[in-house]
Amino acid sequence: MSGSLNDDSFHQDLQPRANNVSDYLSHQLQPPPPPPRRPRGFAATAAAIGQTTSTASATGGKAKREREKEKERTKLRERHRRAITSRILAGLRQYGNFPLPSRADMNDVLAALAREAGWVVEANGTTYRHSTPPSQSQEAAFPVRSASLDSVVITERDAKNEKYAALSPLNSAHCLEDQLIQDIRPRENESQFRGTPYVPVYVMLSIGFINNFCLLIDPDGVRQELSHLKALNVDGVIVDCWWGIIEAWNPQKYVWSGYRDLFNIIREFKLKLQVVMAFHACEGTESGDAYINLPQWVLEIGKENPDIFFTDREGRRNEDCLSWGIDKERVLRGRTGMEVYFDFMRSFHTEFNDLFAEGFVSAIEVGLGVSGELKYPSFSKRIGWSYPGIGEFQCYDKYLQQSLRKAAGLRGHSFWARGPDNSGQYNSRPHESGFFCERGDYDSYYGRFFLQWYAQMLIDHVDNVLSLASLVFEETKFIVKIPAVYWWYKTSSHAAELTAGFYNPSNQDGYSPVLDVLKKHSVIVKLVCSGMPVTGQEVDDALADPESLSWQILNSAWDRGLAVAGENSLSCYDREGHMRIIDMAKPRNDPDRHRFSFFAYRQQPADLIQGAACFPELDYFIKCMHGEIVDDLVPC
Repeated sequence: MSGSLNDDSFHQDLQPRANNVSDYLSHQLQPPPPPPRRPRGFAATAAAIGQTTSTASATGGKAKREREKEKERTKLRERHRRAITSRILAGLRQYGNFPLPSRADMNDVLAALAREAGWVVEANGTTYRHSTPPSQSQEAAFPVRSASLDSVVITERDAKNEKYAALSPLNSAHCLEDQLIQDIRPRENESQFRGTPYVPVYVMLSIGFINNFCLLIDPDGVRQELSHLKALNVDGVIVDCWWGIIEAWNPQKYVWSGYRDLFNIIREFKLKLQVVMAFHACEGTESGDAYINLPQWVLEIGKENPDIFFTDREGRRNEDCLSWGIDKERVLRGRTGMEVYFDFMRSFHTEFNDLFAEGFVSAIEVGLGVSGELKYPSFSKRIGWSYPGIGEFQCYDKYLQQSLRKAAGLRGHSFWARGPDNSGQYNSRPHESGFFCERGDYDSYYGRFFLQWYAQMLIDHVDNVLSLASLVFEETKFIVKIPAVYWWYKTSSHAAELTAGFYNPSNQDGYSPVLDVLKKHSVIVKLVCSGMPVTGQEVDDALADPESLSWQILNSAWDRGLAVAGENSLSCYDREGHMRIIDMAKPRNDPDRHRFSFFAYRQQPADLIQGAACFPELDYFIKCMHGEIVDDLVPC
């Protein structure tokens, strides 16, 4: 029995070996394949050309990548240089008691250092020892700007730390050349704005001149401010007409007396007027302006029915403006949100019909959301948001939830009638949430449905309000302010824009549907411009790109034939910030010669009166906007 089993095992083991041996022999007995034929004549030439083309293509792609890397390195070097210069100026003022102007340039710094070392520096830049005046042959003035302070500082570091000098990108002849070009380039750019098209400049007046009883409380202060603005040759002013002041106490009881007095004073100075229909609250300003609530009767309704306000996922209400969910709900003492806005605008037009008849009112800006900007109140500082948080969706009041349930039902997915539960908190980063992270739920079937519905509510709101405004102000130009939500612009999800109501991820153009509606009503698109460069730290922390966002909106608006205006987000008094805004207002390399229809300058008017603003810089900014030919002004 055992021998039979061993024989069977032997034959079973031998069979696969035999098969392998036969396969091996058959393979070895096959004739070898003929050697490949080498192409000759035209075929050889074509093959060689193809190989050369592919090699050149690969080389060209590599060269392009190297150029892009070099551009990034150049930007980093420039940011590093500016950061060092800023620290040097601050240190010299604070610890060295150097009498440097507030907007000192390299000439001022080098002259101050030279005088501290015992040299004499004349106004034209001629520099010499006090004991040895320069000879007649040396009267060619030494160009102080010919050396950058950064190179002097790095040279001192070189002597102390050779290792740092070897690693620093600033210690090279190429970098020194870049610095010299940067020192000279601003003045060249400024001169190129002379003779350019005229862009009117409007300045926003302070909200503190009208109190909560709609009375003008400081006529002399108004005249003083307007005289300053008139001296700067501004074209007009912008005044906010606050819903919370004019219809403060009782529905449809409008008080315009303070604004009548204010408009009469503005008319004395022969300035143009733009009026903002401010249907939102004002959080106040650093100069001490009071907080302006929504009308008291609206707040009383909100105590009984808090769902008239925007609501986040945790149930926190935002009382800065009304929810778009009540645009067609009769919850405001028998009126809908649309009817409230319509009655307010109609009352204004009736009260100041004479100003419209004489052409004194040049345009009406319609407030469409928090801060008057077309966006959800997703970044409320009172609730706890701080830059660069992604914000939160504001769609949890019962009226917007009803709209969401209806949209989900029409889609055939009733379980989609909910907001995302993994979208993070106000101050989260995109990568910290499952909804906004790379390949997150924002790009899922549900995510796309929800974001499209969320953005459509914004689009429907602007369409409804502008339709009513067109009935009231028939021949008047309308203005709509678009916010600059530029943080996290370099991520795939564009999380901050999504919570603000703009469905603009990397594979979607979220501003085109909005601009299509604005084109329908022929409005002027007013874009908020930061005017400030994005630092390397900001890129690292928030992946921000305000310039790319601005150009996306500008190009999309100009392609539709829309008029575009601008407004600065902060008070900016320095030359660099002004030049950035002017370069955007009228691009010098645009073959279609696009330009802003006007620019709204936002600042604290108290700064003008108290002299805190830099008048030469602001004056230069206005003259550049106007395209006037002026002599260079000395920076203040």
